[in-house]
Amino acid sequence: MTAKQVTARLADWIVGLDAAAIPVEVREEGVRTFVNWVGCAVGGARHETADRALAAVEPFSGPRKATVLGRPEKLDALHAALLNGITSHVLDYDDTHLKTIIHPAGPVASALLALAEIRPLSGRDLLTALIVGVEVECRIGNAVYPDHYDRGWHITGTAGVFGAAAAVGRAIGLDARKMRWALGLAATQSAGLREMFGTMTKSFHPGRAAQNGALSAFLAEAGYDSSEQGIEAPRGFANVMSDKQDYSEILDDLGTRWEAALNSYKPFACGIVIHPTIDGCQQIREEIGARVKDIASVKLTTHPLVLELTGKRTPRTGLEGKFSVYHSAACALLRGDGAPTAFTDEVVNRPEIVALRDNVTATADPKCHEASVTIEVAFKDGSTLKKHIERAIGSRERPLTNEQLETKFMNQAKLVIGEGRSRALLDLAWTIEDLDRAAAVAEASLPDAKLRSAAG
Repeated sequence: MTAKQVTARLADWIVGLDAAAIPVEVREEGVRTFVNWVGCAVGGARHETADRALAAVEPFSGPRKATVLGRPEKLDALHAALLNGITSHVLDYDDTHLKTIIHPAGPVASALLALAEIRPLSGRDLLTALIVGVEVECRIGNAVYPDHYDRGWHITGTAGVFGAAAAVGRAIGLDARKMRWALGLAATQSAGLREMFGTMTKSFHPGRAAQNGALSAFLAEAGYDSSEQGIEAPRGFANVMSDKQDYSEILDDLGTRWEAALNSYKPFACGIVIHPTIDGCQQIREEIGARVKDIASVKLTTHPLVLELTGKRTPRTGLEGKFSVYHSAACALLRGDGAPTAFTDEVVNRPEIVALRDNVTATADPKCHEASVTIEVAFKDGSTLKKHIERAIGSRERPLTNEQLETKFMNQAKLVIGEGRSRALLDLAWTIEDLDRAAAVAEASLPDAKLRSAAG
């Protein structure tokens, strides 16, 4: 497909989509996306990354009308979008569009819920805008992936800003021309480098995408113009930031082929390509029981991308541990753990974890699918055990059920806002489409008084 009118045609679709035309199954997946995002945003609210980000931006906040989920502090809407994008991603526990490795909800939902606290927005309209934003960012991601990602761009940040702009623009009623401007403003703010993986800055990317995408929509609303070919122009997003430009991925079958229906949800709080290894190692732990202490070595055979993304041999911090297939294998075998508790500074440096980690080797095999792994465990008595994982739990082939999503939500949120408030918040998130005020979700995320006191 040629590059003619890509931004304009996409803008027309965003503005003109009849909400009633979104299939039921797509809306249901949108609800699951929202529920998972709320849990992750609350779950990451007390991470030191959030503390430091809040300390940095709070002095510069405008009117404090928007909630940082899971915390008592309020900020202006743009800074709240930034913070909630950070907290929802910092544990690396959020949703994943597996075709592009985009984490769709962080940029989009963070911007929308902040908007809902400053302008009237029903839950149904928020959900529609969320689905639109996820669709836009994933289609734009499809158009440039994998070349764009291979260059070193963090696609959640670079594509996510388009999703946030589209979602907020839809929610505030931009016309087609102003939506073109919003997409152009988003294009010029597209950013995020994979070099930052394993540091606090990785979670800054979806936060900034949320903030900048919302700003793009507000600027366009005020008549602030931009190129109307921000995606496809010779010096626009796709040509500057990628060697691949497949515009059919953006425009073909709009409204009939839904990328938003393909979202998946992590059972483990780390890079998605490690999930097969954790799944397999947990299964091995269950099978061998006490023999886990007799493991001499572990050999992983996996796709080269796994080692490119998660090949940190000697992680020193919890954030680095999220990008170490070696740590993840050792922790899953010794502790059966792939939750946020597996990726703290303390656990990453435990002597028994380090000892087994040092005896984990990984071989890259291009013939191995990036979502698969073969694990070979050798025991001290010379015996061996081999397991192959074709697709991990949480994949599209083995998706998390609603019940598993609820367990994941509660396990994160109750540590931050208390069990009772977490249950009430979860119930509210499931009913987002029925709420007259979407802002009620943000308001329900405050921690109880005891936890607020304990957090200082």
